[in-house]
Amino acid sequence: MKSGPRGHVKAAELASGLGAIALGAGAALLLPEWLRAYALPLLAGGALVHGIGMTLKVQLERQDGPPLWWERALFWLCWLGLAVLGLWIAAVFAAR
Repeated sequence: MKSGPRGHVKAAELASGLGAIALGAGAALLLPEWLRAYALPLLAGGALVHGIGMTLKVQLERQDGPPLWWERALFWLCWLGLAVLGLWIAAVFAAR
């Protein structure tokens, strides 16, 4: 882990993200019937918020210098995954 304030921010971001994942997984396991009606809006909203946050983070980090090749590859791979998820959500929604 990096030392200094930036490393602490990264560690806090990681802890926050892992907590959000655990919270979402727990809610999905405890409340499947109640959440089922909201599954598509939750997926779409989560994908939108994730995409916006990911893009803003990359823009802020560019102030420190250009991204490494693998950072750029992961960024675009994530956007590809979000696009595929969006198409899947649209197909499921259209099939209803």
